[in-house]
Amino acid sequence: MEQIENKRTTRAASVAGQKALGIKQVDNKLPARGALGLAPSKNILRTDKSVALDAKGNKAVLEAKKKPVVTKAKKEIRALPTAKSNLENADPLKNVQKERPVLKRESTAQENKPGVSRVPKRPAVKTETSTLRDVNAGNAAPVRLQPETVPNKTLKTEDEVDVDVDADKENRAAPANAVVPKHVRDDSEDLRALKKVKVNLQEPAQKNEWNDLDAEDEFDPMMVSEYVDDIFKYLLELEIATMPNPHYIDIQDGLAWSMREILIDWIIDLSNHFRLLPETLYTCVNIIDRFLTDRPCSMNKLQLVGLAALFIAAKYEEVNAPSISSIVYFGDGGYVAEDIMKAERYILQILKFELHYPTPLSFLRRCSKAEGYDIQTRTVAKYLMEISIVDHRFLAVRPSVTAAAALYLARKMLQRGPWDANLVHYSGYKEVELAPTVELMTDYLKRQNKTNALYKKYSSRKFLKASYNVHLWIAHTYQQAAAV
Repeated sequence: MEQIENKRTTRAASVAGQKALGIKQVDNKLPARGALGLAPSKNILRTDKSVALDAKGNKAVLEAKKKPVVTKAKKEIRALPTAKSNLENADPLKNVQKERPVLKRESTAQENKPGVSRVPKRPAVKTETSTLRDVNAGNAAPVRLQPETVPNKTLKTEDEVDVDVDADKENRAAPANAVVPKHVRDDSEDLRALKKVKVNLQEPAQKNEWNDLDAEDEFDPMMVSEYVDDIFKYLLELEIATMPNPHYIDIQDGLAWSMREILIDWIIDLSNHFRLLPETLYTCVNIIDRFLTDRPCSMNKLQLVGLAALFIAAKYEEVNAPSISSIVYFGDGGYVAEDIMKAERYILQILKFELHYPTPLSFLRRCSKAEGYDIQTRTVAKYLMEISIVDHRFLAVRPSVTAAAALYLARKMLQRGPWDANLVHYSGYKEVELAPTVELMTDYLKRQNKTNALYKKYSSRKFLKASYNVHLWIAHTYQQAAAV
């Protein structure tokens, strides 16, 4: 007890001494968290007065805990000025109102006159070609103003400089003479007149005996007049390569020319039934003759060869070829579809798929250009040309000669005039060269059977009864010759 009293006395004395000296006494009533064995809490807010006691006691400590402590880093962040405040502080003339100076132009005496417009004149724009003259110099030489050069700020690489130089050369180069296709040329009257003037200015060329009829088709893209000479030159070479052997019947043991004539007459009837093109008929007969030239064939397979050849030619020339069932039907049940397809493959292998046969119709169209495309002459010539596919003697005659001879004989029957220079040029043959083929045609017409398919075909109104009129002419001409 005495020790407790002594401690209290000592404590009271020390407190009185601290008060006398103005020292704040620490409150020992609240033990520290470390003394109790607890870790210091992070959520406790420390303040300046958290460890001090004054006359108010605990109340002062609680008030101090409500105020958070601002660290040094936060004070520095708050003290940093913003960008806006820096700009405002940096501009000392922020609140100073700027006054624009008013420029006054002195009025001249002329503008002050009444009735004179006071609108200011635009300054004259000086271009590259504008010149300056010295007023006081009189007749001084004009001074040409050079355009202002703007320095290029960006440096170009060597590749870019080369590209610019090439582009500049292309821009400065003279325009080349472009080749314009004839089908896109302007066929206006001005262009035609200009062309005539150019032709007249050129040196006079040697006058040909024949007229250049292709010049009239220069502006027609369908006639391809710039390529027509090369096209027919190629066809003349091609017709020789696609001609069969005129004596191939010698290697065919079981066949005769009469059998071929019966087969061709039947194929003409089939083509007329299917309404096939004349090119299809010519191509079919050429396929048969070329196949029989290279391979022997028995009489039983001759009809199969004809059906397969017609099927091949129809698929090559026609837009809508007849079906294989239709071909089999006209075989009278002697063959099936598989037989037709096997024969088709075999024929194409023998011919090496070379079906580019120039028919006589191609050359007849060329000759008819010089003849004026007379419909009657062309129809009679078509009838005479188809004689060449029936008679085996025409196997040695080229298609171009057949077309020219048919046109020559048709003109003679219809009395269309002589075989002039234009017809000689566009057909490629003179009258003397056509005489043997014309004689073959007339010889066939003398002994032609009027019941065959060729005669019936051209005796219809569609073909102007060409076969009937031809036989009338033959009978009348040779009866008179026999009477004389």
